[in-house]
Amino acid sequence: MRDIKMLLERWGGWAAAGQHGLGYASVAAGFRGLVHARGVKRPVCSDNDGMILDGCISRLMKVNKEQHDILVAHYLYQISLRSIARRRRCADGTVRKQIQTAEGFVCGVLSALECRLECEITD
Repeated sequence: MRDIKMLLERWGGWAAAGQHGLGYASVAAGFRGLVHARGVKRPVCSDNDGMILDGCISRLMKVNKEQHDILVAHYLYQISLRSIARRRRCADGTVRKQIQTAEGFVCGVLSALECRLECEITD
C-alpha cells in the first residue's frame, strides 16, 4: 500500500522549490497572512516523480476543484487543516474528509497508471 501522505509531502516540497514552470504562486490566495517563511528544508521527490504526481493532482482539479485547492494549500503551502477550515468557515472534520477523498483520488490515479515512483523504491 502506498504512503500517499509521504508522496504528497515530497511533491509539495518539490513544487515549492520552484523552477519547474508549473505556475504555483509562492503563497496561496487568501492565505497570505497565515503562511510564514520557513527556513526548514522540506523533503522533495525527483523531477520525474514530481511531474507524475502533479499530473495526478491536475486530474483532481478537473474532477473536484475544491478538493484540489485544499490538497494544494495543505501539502504545497503547508497550511494546517484547521486554518483551511477556519478560512472556509466550515468544520475541521469536513476539511479532513475532503483531503482524505483527494488523497484517495490521487492514489487511485497512481494505481491506474501502474507506475512505481522512485521515492517509493528508495524508502
